Amino acid sequence: MVTTSKKTDINGVLLFNKPIGISSNKALQKVKHLFNAKKAGHTGTLDPLATGLLPICFGEATKFSSFLLDGDKEYIATIKLGESTTTYDAEGDVTSTVSVTVSNNEIINAVNSFLGAQTQYPPIYSALKLNGKALYEYARDGVSVEVKPRDVKFFKLEILEFLENNQFKLRVLSSKGTYIRSLANDIGQKLGCGAHLSGLIRTKTNTFNLDEHLTLEYLQSLNPQELLNLLLPTDILVRSIATLEISDIQFNKINFGNAFWLNEPITEIEEKVRLYHNGVFLGMAKITGCKVQPVRLVCF
Repeated sequence: MVTTSKKTDINGVLLFNKPIGISSNKALQKVKHLFNAKKAGHTGTLDPLATGLLPICFGEATKFSSFLLDGDKEYIATIKLGESTTTYDAEGDVTSTVSVTVSNNEIINAVNSFLGAQTQYPPIYSALKLNGKALYEYARDGVSVEVKPRDVKFFKLEILEFLENNQFKLRVLSSKGTYIRSLANDIGQKLGCGAHLSGLIRTKTNTFNLDEHLTLEYLQSLNPQELLNLLLPTDILVRSIATLEISDIQFNKINFGNAFWLNEPITEIEEKVRLYHNGVFLGMAKITGCKVQPVRLVCF
C-alpha cells in the first residue's frame, strides 16, 4: 500500500472489480487512496448491490472518460420472480408478492420481447436529477414526481440458467443509460407476477472486460510500483479513433493550443483524431478540411 502523504500525479486507467455493498463513489475513494492519486474518477455508476467492472481513470485519463460513459455495457443479472420492490432490486421494500406459475418458455418469450430499441422508465430510487435534485430524494420525502422515459436498446438478452426460488440468470448487452433494475421490474410486469433484481455483475464496458482478480483486497496487497504496473495507458480510452503523427513544427503549434494546417485533406481518417508526437500521446483534435484544431490535450 502507498504510505506517503503527498498526493502524486498518476495517469492511466484501472479496470477495477467493485465489491458488493459499497457505492461506486466509495469504491473510487478507496482506490484513489491506495494509489495516493491527486485526481481520479469512475466511469459509470454501479449500485451498492452490484459488483464487477468499474473503470477508474486517473489524472489526464479523466479527460477522456466520456468514451467509456457513452459505451455499451454487458451484465450478468439475477432476477427473482414473484416479488416486486420499491427500488426494483433486493435493497428495497417488498411491495407485492405473487405466486409464480409461469413456465420457462413464457419467461424466455417475455425476456425476448425486450430485445431492440425500448422506452424505459428509470427507477424512482435512482440518482438521476430532476430540477437539481436526485430522484431518490423525492422518493424518500414521499414526493410524487413525473419520471420521464428514456430511449435505450438491448442488443442481447440471453437466459443463462434457471435457478431455485423462482430466479434466473440473464446476460444483458445494452446501450448506455440502461437500468437493469428497470428491466427486471418490466419483465415481472410482462409476466404478471412481478420481479426484482437480486444480483448484478457488470462484465464489460465498451471494449473492456472484467478482470475478476483486480479486487480491493488484491490491490491492498500490492506495493506502490505493483499498483502502477496495473494501469492501462490513457490513450487506450480512445483507441477506436484514427491516429495522426505530427511534426516538430506542428507540435509547437498545439503546444500553445493553436491549430495547424495539413498540406492536403486526409480523407481516409475520421473527423476526430488522436495526436501523437514521437509516439507520445498528446490528446485529440478535430479535422475540418486541412485544419487540425486541438480539442482535448493532455498535459505535456
